[in-house]
Amino acid sequence: MSDIHEEINPSVRNFIKSIRDFGYTFEVAVADIIDNSISAGASRISIHCLNDVFAILDNGIGMNENELKECMRLASKDPTLERDKKDLGRFGLGLKTASWSQCKRLTVISKKDYQVSSRCWDLDYIEKHDKWLLLKNKEIDNKPLYKELEKLKSGTLVVWGNLDRNKKITDSLKKLRHHLALVFHRFMEGAGRFGKLQISINKNPIIPFNPFNEEHPATQEIQIEKIKINNRTVSITPYILPHHSKLSSQEYERYATDDGYIKSQGFYLYRENRILIYGTWWGLHRATDAHKLVRIRVDIPNSLDTHWGIDVKKSTARPTPEIKGELKKVIKQITVKGSKPYTGRGNKIKDLTVERFWQLKQLNDSKIRFSINKEHPLIKKINLNLSKDEKKLFKTLLNGLEAYIPLDAIQANLQSRPKEIHQESALSENEIVELAKKLTELGMSEEEIQEWTKTELFKNNELNLSNES
Repeated sequence: MSDIHEEINPSVRNFIKSIRDFGYTFEVAVADIIDNSISAGASRISIHCLNDVFAILDNGIGMNENELKECMRLASKDPTLERDKKDLGRFGLGLKTASWSQCKRLTVISKKDYQVSSRCWDLDYIEKHDKWLLLKNKEIDNKPLYKELEKLKSGTLVVWGNLDRNKKITDSLKKLRHHLALVFHRFMEGAGRFGKLQISINKNPIIPFNPFNEEHPATQEIQIEKIKINNRTVSITPYILPHHSKLSSQEYERYATDDGYIKSQGFYLYRENRILIYGTWWGLHRATDAHKLVRIRVDIPNSLDTHWGIDVKKSTARPTPEIKGELKKVIKQITVKGSKPYTGRGNKIKDLTVERFWQLKQLNDSKIRFSINKEHPLIKKINLNLSKDEKKLFKTLLNGLEAYIPLDAIQANLQSRPKEIHQESALSENEIVELAKKLTELGMSEEEIQEWTKTELFKNNELNLSNES
């Protein structure tokens, strides 16, 4: 017995309002359009964004009339079907949902075999008629970048009109440039089918940004791990970026990105050379200052989208428990190595060949405290010349300095601008030279001179106290 049914169509005017709220940001929406250009074999992509008019032109294979109409269809692809390795799409929604998140009028003009076709989705027109009515736009020669399209053998031009969600998109160009430089850096470095992809915004080329600083000699690339998921290979490559002491201020700030090192640590998920997610631990590890130089590249094929929970926007992912188990193993190994640039430097305070102002003191309850070294020659020398009451006052001063070290402020500044901290400049070289002269004039014994030469004052400044006069 067959089921009795009746057809109930959704309200198009209401549905279109809902589909505009997928959560795209401006830069993520633009990246989604560029995915189509790369899948179409483009080697050059030009972005026009002036006076709040937005357009993207590529020199890909283009579309004929029928192909363009199918491209404008919602859900034009079956997400369960196996796709070409170079296909960066999945649902057949990206062009439409990304565009509608920013504008109400999407025009696509495409050229193939020297023939130009155009179609337009106008949301106001759809809402008025409450039907999916695709417009055949005849006024196309006044669109931005259209004259450049005319010069090409083939290509596609996407134009956003009636920008009601982001009326000041020109204010977002810096963020857009940084986002595209990161997300598509491999294509711009030559990973595409036609050599290095060129992307420009208002005729200014975008310089690719490799987040792992692979060319720097101090960058550590850990051995690649390969795991099998559903008979497909996933490659995992951990990196430890150089400590700030190995970089110039400009280079250090560049690799911090706008998000900073703390938020930029963790996994960078690539699907077919395109970054989908970056700067995340997927809840498997807590972001810490000690691991801020750790970045882990994960390369997956597009056939594993469902296992990684890739969404329509290609900006969030939810790996399966099986995958998370494998990632935890990688985290455990790399974070131990990743903390060494900091723990290694921290251990220097225990160097017995140098008499330091500060020392790390182990307390009875397994806690530690930074304390002033009361056996430092300078402190001992001062104490010798103080009265009993003055010694008590001096001790109180030292204890107060210990108790109120501004650790939070120190940590915050080390994270945000370590290259700007110049603590050693509090004591000038002239002052140290003068101190050396004064000490030699006091007629110290050879043992006393050796004790002073072990101090940070002279070790760090390469001054030989015994030769000063």
